[in-house]
Amino acid sequence: MTTAHLKKYLLTGLLVWLPLAITIWVLLWLVGLLDGIFVAMLSGVQAVMPDALANLLEQFKHIPGLGVVLVFAGLLVTGSLVSNVAGRWWLAQWDRLFTHIPVFRTIYNSVKKVSDTLFSSNGNAFRTALLVQYPRAGAWTIAFQTGTPAGEVATHLADDYISVYVPTTPNPTSGFFLLLPRRDVIELKMSVDEALTYVISMGSVAPSAGAIAR
Repeated sequence: MTTAHLKKYLLTGLLVWLPLAITIWVLLWLVGLLDGIFVAMLSGVQAVMPDALANLLEQFKHIPGLGVVLVFAGLLVTGSLVSNVAGRWWLAQWDRLFTHIPVFRTIYNSVKKVSDTLFSSNGNAFRTALLVQYPRAGAWTIAFQTGTPAGEVATHLADDYISVYVPTTPNPTSGFFLLLPRRDVIELKMSVDEALTYVISMGSVAPSAGAIAR
């Protein structure tokens, strides 16, 4: 076996196992983070409980992954509760409470607006992949429509504009926010997941022909 073949096989093996290893590492990190938060909460509760109950709670600290299960269950229960009229009323009181706390309300309102925009089932954020010219005319990149201009900004734009997010690569969580004329963007048929994969891979993993033809 030559050195060239050895290098080729090592790189091929690395490409096979690296995605799996990184995925497992991220999942283990997430489980450890949630378990750490759960243990910290239990420690706080134990401090104000009788010894018998405190000893019972101590046993839960040693169950791996319990924090993930409880977070999942908590999200599921919360979602089901706020899906009815009574739950929405309590949610409104919750929001009203937090929006009256100085400093805290600024952070809370900002995060809430972003999360409502991104994760709302009737929102338009990240629903469409686009092809736009950036950072100059003639240079094209992948972007995502995040909405349309509103408020004061819209009054200064006479043409039909859309809000666009241009992600960086290989980290798409940072990027640039642009307002572009609708006529200057090309709407793509590929899904958002396929477009993100294309961006993260720096163009090395292109969408399949079937995805483009949809």
